Amino acid sequence: MDTSSQTVIVLNRLGLHMRPADMLVRTACRFQSHIEIEKDGQAVDCKSILGILTLAASQGTQLHLRANGVDAVEAVQALSELFAQSFHETDSEVASPPTTN
Repeated sequence: MDTSSQTVIVLNRLGLHMRPADMLVRTACRFQSHIEIEKDGQAVDCKSILGILTLAASQGTQLHLRANGVDAVEAVQALSELFAQSFHETDSEVASPPTTN
């Protein structure tokens, strides 16, 4: 059984809100390995959207990915790429607060 781990940083401006958490879960579920994501000693299952959201990881937060299983290395690599690519978010995709006149 393989193990793999990597430290990642939340780069996107809004942090791990619902959309990136969903992307993490969908990506993690493609792998057989048990995958955890940890913040400040609190580890949650990376296949649980509620678990990920409880981390309340804002921009700049350092997280630790850990996987154990037959495809652990590939799982950590795929998840790390999501963080490196800011979950494919750009500031223009994020709704601006309404302006008042």
